[in-house]
Amino acid sequence: MADRGVDLSALPKEVRDQLAELDLELSEGDITQKGYEKKRTKLLAPYIIQAPAPPPQNDVRPPAPSSSSHAAPPSSSSRYRERRSRRTHRSGGTRDDRYRSDIHTEAVQAALAKHKQEKMALPMPTKRRSTYVQSPINTRTPPDESSARRQSSVAAPPPSHLQSPETWANRSAQGSSTSSSASSTLSHGEAKPGQGQPQPQPQYKPQYQPLYQPHHQPHAPPPDVTAVAPPSRGPRVDLPSNAVVRGMSRGQSRSSMMETADGVPVNSRVSTKIQQLLNTLKRPKRPPLSEFFTDDSEEIVEVPEPDPNTPKPEGRQIIPVKGEPLGVVSNWPPALQAALARWGATQGKSPALTALDITGKPLYTLTYGKLWSRSVKLAYTLLNKLGTKNEQILKPGDRVALVYPNSDPGMFWVAFYGCLLAEVIPVPIEVPLSRKDAGISQVGFLLGSCGVGLALTSEICLKGLPKTPTGEIMQYKGWPRLKWVITDSKYLTKPSKDWQPHIPTANTDPAYIEYKASKEGTVVGVAVSKVAMLTHCQALTQACNYCEGETLVNVLDFKKEMGLWHGVLTAVMNRIHTISVPYAVMKACPLSWVQRVHIHKARVALVKCRDLHWAMMAHRDQRDTSLASLRMLIVADGANPWSVSSCDAFLNVFQSHGLKPEVICPCATSPEAMTVAIRRPGVPGAPLPARAILSMGGLSHGVIRVNTEDKNSALTVQDVGHVMPGALMCIVRPDGPPQLCKTDEIGEIIINSRAGGTMYYGLPGLTKNTFEVIPVNANGVPIGEIPFVRSGLLGFVGPGSLIFVVGKIEGLLMVSGRRHNADDLVATALAVEPVKTVYRGRIAVFSVTVFYDERVVIVAEQRPDASEEDSFQWMSRVLQAIDSIHQVGLYCLALVPANTLPKTPLGGIHISDTKQFFLDGSLHPCNILMCPHTCVTNLPKPRQKQPVGVGPASVMVGNLVAGKRIAQAAGRDLGMIEDQDLVRKVHQYLTEALQWRAQTDPDHVLYVLLNAKGVTVGTATCVQLHKRAEKIAAALMEKGSINTGENVVLLYPPGIDLIAAFYGCLYAGCVPVNVRPPHPQNLAATLPTVRMIIDVSKAACILTTQNLMRTLRSKEAAASVNIKTWPTIIDTDDLPRRRPPQIYKPPTAEMIAYLDFSVSTTGMLTGVKISHAAVSALCRSIKLQCELYSSRQIAICLDPYCGLGFVLWCLASVYSGHQSILIPPFELESCLSLWLSTLSQYRIRDTFCSYSVMELCTKGLGTQTELLKARGVNLSCVRSCVVIAEERPRLALSHSFSKLFKDLGLSSRAVSTAFGSRVNLAVCLQGTTGPDPCTVYVDMKSLRHDRVRLVERGAPQSLPLMESGKILPGVRVIIVNPETRGPLGDSHLGEIWVNSPHNASGYYTIYGEESLQADHFNTKLSFGDPQTLWARTGYLGFVKRTELLDASGDRHDALFVVGSLDETLELRGLRYHPTDIETSVSRAHRSIAESAVFTWTNLLVVVSELCGSEQDALDLVPLITNVVLEEHHLIVGVVVIVDPGVIPINSRGEKQRMHLRDSFLADQLDPIYVAYNM
Repeated sequence: MADRGVDLSALPKEVRDQLAELDLELSEGDITQKGYEKKRTKLLAPYIIQAPAPPPQNDVRPPAPSSSSHAAPPSSSSRYRERRSRRTHRSGGTRDDRYRSDIHTEAVQAALAKHKQEKMALPMPTKRRSTYVQSPINTRTPPDESSARRQSSVAAPPPSHLQSPETWANRSAQGSSTSSSASSTLSHGEAKPGQGQPQPQPQYKPQYQPLYQPHHQPHAPPPDVTAVAPPSRGPRVDLPSNAVVRGMSRGQSRSSMMETADGVPVNSRVSTKIQQLLNTLKRPKRPPLSEFFTDDSEEIVEVPEPDPNTPKPEGRQIIPVKGEPLGVVSNWPPALQAALARWGATQGKSPALTALDITGKPLYTLTYGKLWSRSVKLAYTLLNKLGTKNEQILKPGDRVALVYPNSDPGMFWVAFYGCLLAEVIPVPIEVPLSRKDAGISQVGFLLGSCGVGLALTSEICLKGLPKTPTGEIMQYKGWPRLKWVITDSKYLTKPSKDWQPHIPTANTDPAYIEYKASKEGTVVGVAVSKVAMLTHCQALTQACNYCEGETLVNVLDFKKEMGLWHGVLTAVMNRIHTISVPYAVMKACPLSWVQRVHIHKARVALVKCRDLHWAMMAHRDQRDTSLASLRMLIVADGANPWSVSSCDAFLNVFQSHGLKPEVICPCATSPEAMTVAIRRPGVPGAPLPARAILSMGGLSHGVIRVNTEDKNSALTVQDVGHVMPGALMCIVRPDGPPQLCKTDEIGEIIINSRAGGTMYYGLPGLTKNTFEVIPVNANGVPIGEIPFVRSGLLGFVGPGSLIFVVGKIEGLLMVSGRRHNADDLVATALAVEPVKTVYRGRIAVFSVTVFYDERVVIVAEQRPDASEEDSFQWMSRVLQAIDSIHQVGLYCLALVPANTLPKTPLGGIHISDTKQFFLDGSLHPCNILMCPHTCVTNLPKPRQKQPVGVGPASVMVGNLVAGKRIAQAAGRDLGMIEDQDLVRKVHQYLTEALQWRAQTDPDHVLYVLLNAKGVTVGTATCVQLHKRAEKIAAALMEKGSINTGENVVLLYPPGIDLIAAFYGCLYAGCVPVNVRPPHPQNLAATLPTVRMIIDVSKAACILTTQNLMRTLRSKEAAASVNIKTWPTIIDTDDLPRRRPPQIYKPPTAEMIAYLDFSVSTTGMLTGVKISHAAVSALCRSIKLQCELYSSRQIAICLDPYCGLGFVLWCLASVYSGHQSILIPPFELESCLSLWLSTLSQYRIRDTFCSYSVMELCTKGLGTQTELLKARGVNLSCVRSCVVIAEERPRLALSHSFSKLFKDLGLSSRAVSTAFGSRVNLAVCLQGTTGPDPCTVYVDMKSLRHDRVRLVERGAPQSLPLMESGKILPGVRVIIVNPETRGPLGDSHLGEIWVNSPHNASGYYTIYGEESLQADHFNTKLSFGDPQTLWARTGYLGFVKRTELLDASGDRHDALFVVGSLDETLELRGLRYHPTDIETSVSRAHRSIAESAVFTWTNLLVVVSELCGSEQDALDLVPLITNVVLEEHHLIVGVVVIVDPGVIPINSRGEKQRMHLRDSFLADQLDPIYVAYNM
């Protein structure tokens, strides 16, 4: 490397300075590693000694763990080691002393060591490699400015002289001083095994294996989720998992319980029940309407018991603290402008301001004479020269924006004083650099609320502003229209001899407005009156003892706060010479301010801790600088608790340069109260003030306790001196009414003084709460009349009336009733060594509200050279350190690529924007760790199921007493059939119906088949269908030599061949088994299912087309199944004209007509037997419900392979004689509008479709309704559009469909749904008569307890459910408790049992498991009506009596299907339906295309498909976790982000979650990212 042979101490001084500066830039993240190496090599090139030298020995980095080789190419770790060795010449290597305090680092190391013993290993997230790519670093990150973040983190070295704390903390308090507050959070080490989170085994493994090893593994080892097998969704496939063929045997074990019950006995249940009863009597019957929705958090949230050891304040009530009186000096001016006028006239040559160029050399000096004359010129121009001759644009009192860069203090001074002289109100703001600036629209809000229409700026600045292509200045988002005025001297007009600016005595009118950004990001303007401005300057002059003609070096921003108050206002009042050192100079030359103090023998310097730190970093052999001239080193952010160590460290380095300890003066300020307190310059040799060492535990409870025991959680704070002259100060509680604190209590500092802000300009409501506070005593009685101003600082009064500040309200995080300071958390995070992972100055800490509490989030910028392993290790150590030291659990820790966090104008992090990005999902982290399990401690208690010991009698009596109906409902009677021709008993078989139709009405067209163009490609009249069926029957008997009752597989695309083959089988006396043909493009996935059904059904023969026959015997097919063992295959394309010897007629109607095979959503293949009797009963029922007869036409766009789809496609027309227009759903892929245009063209009244068809139309045609209208598509003819499904109605999809196509005339009442299940193919079907389907809103909390409680629309936690269609004629349903098998009342959720003549006869299984069949098909209730035989649908639902009337005039009973029993998740003792959780997840972010949930060892796993860029993948993790916690009170265990199309969907458009679960466990998903939430 470049510096191998260089003796650094022998280098010339300027080279050493440049090297130090480079090191600083690298540590701040201002320069990339590559840039650093390049510049450094260039600097050292002339001094390199050619002989190779051994590498330095001082590199103590432990050998890289073998695992890291996965995370980064090996070379990078060796490069890293070399870099480390090169950097060691800096003090402390990579240690960054601004953030350091040995105590704090020691504390963190101790905390981490403790955790090491507890062996806590976190499972590392898995990522697809491409996601690692860091975004390029386009811009250099400037070092941070927002002090509160930056120095945020130094802790204090222990002071050698501590004043005894007894003087101000009562002795009695000592007893309870170190109570631990572990009650409210769990530290990681104690993650209780029973608490629903499997204990990971403590071992680190290479990157690729997630370290997750739960104790119990019912399925398989956890997924190593990185194998590459990108599945394309392609055709939808029915995939049975693990070839389970039985009934529903597998499902029941799935809903694994979350064992979170703490075993708390529920003894007070009876009394609470009585209380509840009383409350219900008081309450109105229906839950209230939205305006009155009460927040139900009381019922939901588990409130932790208060810890008896919590420290409580015990002192007496605080007495207001008075500052010394503000002295009156005879020559103090009556207004600040008067002082300027005086110096301009009498001391014109005296220097007022020296500005520096970028190299730190003086650029120009503005004298008091020049400042006065230019300000007068500007004032004259503003008042007289802006408009045309006779109109005045600006009037005194108008507000004007000042837009000047930090490098140009001179122009700003002139503008500011010019405005004061013109009596217009200046509003200084930052220069807007782009439309994307953080918080730019909020600045617009400020300008709007202040009514600003004019902006002053310099010519150079104006040139640099972003312009539109036409050259106008860009209009920023949210900004009012501004007129820009250039204030350079050459554009100003000299006033006439007789014009003098008007300088009145200071009054209460606003003098200027200072901007302030609040915690939420809103920017408000604090108005400072003329008298307050003057009084503040006088108070500062008295407190700091300013003398006329002194020199002051100012490093702060001169536009606001201390930089403005001292460096612009008080300086002019006292004719001080200010040397302004801009931020850019400090970046280039961090020592510049020290050099300026030395050169100008400055008496006062105005700095932040950041500047002390930079000076130390850059300080090498500055032997010749002397700080002996300083009488005051004012530390502007001395109120930050971490400033104390910066001050100490700076003193250590510079004491040898003449810096006296007593000149360091920390102070506390806020925009509202202005200067609150400042330490007065000390007398040489006097003892320095004491420090306070406080217990963090006490602080989190708002109590001052001296830390005596655990030095790991101590905070050392220095005082900020005494209250300002002429001010009165109190400390009040920060929340609730402003009640005075006790002496040992932390509270908000409030000030009464003439020198403070007067209001938030234009915001009277906010003003009242901040500027007009009247403190009250413990009884709530005001202590006086005087209004105080809230300073936003938290602190207490120490001994000798010294003020101590421990944090800001803005940085306060209230978690579970305890207060934590954001800066303290930053400090702890940065004390976790080694910080080679993140940039020190680029850390943001904030809290987000999730599930009724604040949750702490830390976001940091990751260095580009940090490996995954390093980052993950650093993150897990930060978690442990914060948990141990602050006793608070982190909710989320995110690392983002370098340079991507929004910046404030001076380089700090814009916290509120960062928080907004986090909540919007646009932060794009490259690493994330969520720990909801540790920090969410307020989840409701798990439900404990009551033993099922309640007898039937008591349930019946209970239902009667409660006045509940037993939940049951029935369709109307099937009765006699109206169609007289069919009444004759002979037609109880479909075959007879077909023969009869072929004779009586041979040319009636039963079927019309359309292709993608909407062209008829096939029709079948009654006689044609009969003839084709005969041919097929003959072929079966001859070619297939089939015996009666044998099973025959039908393998056809949707069409008329399938129908003919079905009847052919019936004619031949064999049992058809309809199977979806394999997809030619995806044989590997689809053919095994076909093979399985053929094997399971023991088919003797396969009927199919020529094309499919070729496919079955192809090479491709041979790759996935054994093609040599197919049964006989008969191709039915060209059959000879033959008739069978006779048409088979079954001896009884109980014989099996056909087998219906289908793959359930849980991935189970089930075949059910449908008898001839069931077929004709079902057809008759549908005929009645839908009023079908020969003259009717219906359109069917469904897959004809199982369930009701098959019945409508193949059976109903033959039975009822109506014409069916068949639209194969796959044709819609090439012509989306096919179905809708067919409905319009044929004027169809009744149509049947599936959800997948509806979704295709909604997504694909949503934007084309105008186009369809132009083509003449009109849907006003459609009176019923029924979705055929075996699931809960998809309300949102139906609504969107109705809304979208309303323009085409579709009636909102037309869309409805049907419901069928395996045991009964059609339980409900809307039909044409009867009331419209109704929608109810049920309370989701009750639903989880299997109770049904109706609420109003829009109620919190409400779930809309649509009725699943009307119950078919001849069908009875009853709602039953699946465990006890007893009937339930109508306010309960239970399993739907059905009794009807068209129930299936049983499962077709080759194992003959009769018990299973009996259970599902012929079950009796355990009490009530023990005679009737019921079939169990396996679906949960409820029955509600509605206000609507049915045909017979009775009130209509509606059946609502909630979800499949097999699919429900049982977590925390409650029953969840996956679709509810998935709906919430899909709403969480626009990039989530589809999601599915399942459980794995008690953990909830959410799989989400990402439709955005992979950069968004990690944004989804916190959003998904938040939404599930908020809406379902569940903690997500694993979040898996995958590509679109990975979640398997079956032909009915239902998600196959169990199949997904198996793929996840078998590691076949190739996820983009897997996050394991702690």
